[in-house]
Amino acid sequence: MRQVAIIYKHGRSDALQLANELARWMTPLDVRASCQENPEEPGIRSTSAGLTISEQVEAVIVLGGDGTFLSVARSLENRSTPIIGVNLGGLGFLTEVSREMCYHDLREILGGKYDLEERMRLQISILRLQQEIFRQTVLNDVVINKGALARIVDLKATINGRYLTNYRADGLIVATPTGSTAYNLSAGGPILYPTALAIILTPICSFALTNRPIILPADVRVQIELDERAQDVALTCDGQLGCELCPGDRVDIVSSPNPLRLIRAQSTDYFEILRTKLKWGQN
Repeated sequence: MRQVAIIYKHGRSDALQLANELARWMTPLDVRASCQENPEEPGIRSTSAGLTISEQVEAVIVLGGDGTFLSVARSLENRSTPIIGVNLGGLGFLTEVSREMCYHDLREILGGKYDLEERMRLQISILRLQQEIFRQTVLNDVVINKGALARIVDLKATINGRYLTNYRADGLIVATPTGSTAYNLSAGGPILYPTALAIILTPICSFALTNRPIILPADVRVQIELDERAQDVALTCDGQLGCELCPGDRVDIVSSPNPLRLIRAQSTDYFEILRTKLKWGQN
């Protein structure tokens, strides 16, 4: 690698400092690094984080937490540029490289010693009166949920045009394997290996206790239709942006044709990450 972009977390002076230190450290390695602050997240009514990454960049290094990683990943929606995350946040399922190991791991990666994974993404579109009003690609999940004072949401789910069920719940999570350790896990959904090809449907606080999460093949089309009486319901993408939904809206969800290419240090062990982050095997 000869040219990389370093994107650091918005508003974090330690992330800025590390970005500049890494850029200087890469110079003797004959690697040109450009540093850029990730823009502040725009909120629920927006569809773009506004980050511009040069087409000449061979890899993107993200300094921050999983939220920053997800935001930067959206900027690479239709590109094959690989991405790696250095964890400056909390859990860090996506930003797998620790700050303590970043110089060691990045030296290996810049020298070509790394594994490259493809992570499936979901393509989301909202149809209102047969017109598409919103489109977005997500790496983790899309969530349909009610506002703080709203009643239970009624959602009709079909798979490839075949009726699945009606969810009466606080909401519904549609997640990728990568997103299985995010909101899906908190709502009682299953953990999937991140390179698996599947779509997870997990209801949030379902009214019917028998309504359990379900794992579907990656090549299906999931359609979620709101009840005509629905009020105060929103759709969020990767927990960061989205839009408000109206009665009768239909959400179409399919696997994106453009997976995310994720660089992993060869020292990384996914099962060790699970044990460490989820405290498995600890008394």
